Amino acid sequence: MLYEWLHVVDLTTRSRFQEHSAETFSAVLDLSEQLAVRKFAPHNREGDLREPVVGSEGRVELIPAVREAIDAYIAAGLQAASFDHAYGGMRLPVTVQKASSLWFTAANASTTGYLFLASAAANLLVAHADADMVDRYARPMIEGRFFGTMCLSEPEAGSSLADITTRAKLQDDGTYRVRGTKMWISAGDHELGENIIHLVLARTGGTGSGIKGISLFAVPKYLVESDGSIGERNDVVLLGLNHKMGNRGTTNTVLGFGDGTHRPRGEAGAVGYLIGAEGNGLACMFHMMNEARIAVGSGAVSLGYTGYLKSLAYAKTRLQGRRAGEQNPSSPRVPIIEHADVRRMLLAQKSYVEGSLALILYCARLVDEQASAPDEAERDRARMLLDVLTPIAKSFPAQWCLAANDLAIQVHGGYGYTRDFDVEQHYRDNRLNQIHEGTHGVQGLDLLGRKVRVNGGRAFRMLIDSMRQTALSARGRDGEPAVLAELLERRIDRLVVTTETLSRSADREAAMANSSVYLEAMGHVVIAWLWLEQVVVAAGKVDDFYNGKRAAARYFFHYELPRTDHQFDLLCRCDRTTLDLDPEWL
Repeated sequence: MLYEWLHVVDLTTRSRFQEHSAETFSAVLDLSEQLAVRKFAPHNREGDLREPVVGSEGRVELIPAVREAIDAYIAAGLQAASFDHAYGGMRLPVTVQKASSLWFTAANASTTGYLFLASAAANLLVAHADADMVDRYARPMIEGRFFGTMCLSEPEAGSSLADITTRAKLQDDGTYRVRGTKMWISAGDHELGENIIHLVLARTGGTGSGIKGISLFAVPKYLVESDGSIGERNDVVLLGLNHKMGNRGTTNTVLGFGDGTHRPRGEAGAVGYLIGAEGNGLACMFHMMNEARIAVGSGAVSLGYTGYLKSLAYAKTRLQGRRAGEQNPSSPRVPIIEHADVRRMLLAQKSYVEGSLALILYCARLVDEQASAPDEAERDRARMLLDVLTPIAKSFPAQWCLAANDLAIQVHGGYGYTRDFDVEQHYRDNRLNQIHEGTHGVQGLDLLGRKVRVNGGRAFRMLIDSMRQTALSARGRDGEPAVLAELLERRIDRLVVTTETLSRSADREAAMANSSVYLEAMGHVVIAWLWLEQVVVAAGKVDDFYNGKRAAARYFFHYELPRTDHQFDLLCRCDRTTLDLDPEWL
């Protein structure tokens, strides 16, 4: 995917990445594999069984292996890998960094959560904070000394950020005092580093209500002095840990800001520092949120993929039953992979996880295009494509790689439902990805309500043009690529008509009622497009690897893509089944 399809080595001709080569990229990936296998995978089960607890001194206690793995990752320079030289980074292309990260989330999604939240917070600060704040907070995160969080949700507000009540009051010295409660804060408290920098959404007195009244603040667990030294404890307290179905090794917290438990600089209230302008908090936070959404999709891919690989290995060795048509009961048993329905489940998994992996890596390549393409029009195109694909990059892997985990359990049979095999944990860990960083409902509303309409639908048209170009290229080849291209073009046409129908509808409520269905249908068309891209690259290459690619693409086109036909029918008639439902009927 990296070398034959996305051509990442071509990036080394650009000034930003000119010090790199195929050799440095492969070295990073080899190192990632070794660290993930040696330091992260061994405690994945232990972290699930021994989830974080609050100790007698009120501190969060994690198993020691978490700290050991994180220290090894930081020591290897991977935390700073994609950052500029000015921050101690190696300017690694995001495409390669994302591929590296997949090793770690596959090995241990919980432990990697602490690292990746910190790097995302540092990215936000580098993009939006002033120089002093970058030096004081972002640099230590890039170095691995500080960690970070994103504090959006509240107990009553959930995903409805317009309803948050946390407030920040300006002080004479230019700082703010933040007061409120935040809920579902991953990595919200621990002792893995010297400090935790909370990025907190709160209302200020000088702005209005709704989302326009929200500002963004850096609120450190410990104040940081001008010389970079750690100061007194800020008024931020751990109110409790949430006990989760999966992904248990990452602390998930309820945090209190400004309740007076601590009195920094002699008074109650958590000291916060404004990032950007008042009232512009969501615009800044979306920098981290969009990165996190793609990271959610990436995490879902890695969990789905590792579950697939484990069920594939099991199916090759588990003996049960005999080949279809074999009448002799004394004939040898066969590995269950010999049974057609088991192969169906394995092929379905492969089509979901490798299609989703293509989407994640394609989005990462767009980030690199934004940063390094020599032409402004190319950079603008990459930005718009990434914008329209982000809801799909979050949601399709979260839904269908979880379906892969479900099938991995089924391949294992009764054993898959026990703790004797890893696949049940992978399912539980992956189940979170449909929820956090915006549920399917939130992503569907974003995609249909904004992303495909913004700038007169320009980004959507660019995506359609890209898909049509791939289909045109495939049509120029003999055999199966041309057949698959025709199947894709038929659904691209339907996607265009459906989008136009919904955009023109006078009944906007009815048009938006099934936005999650639209998200799923468009996601299937996008994944089919990326499968066709891989088929085109694999043309003329014959071995087990390329034959497997073609088989998975064939499965997706014949078994999955036809789902969209009914979905487009339902969407075009603006079906009102859910709108017309009286809640009392449920």
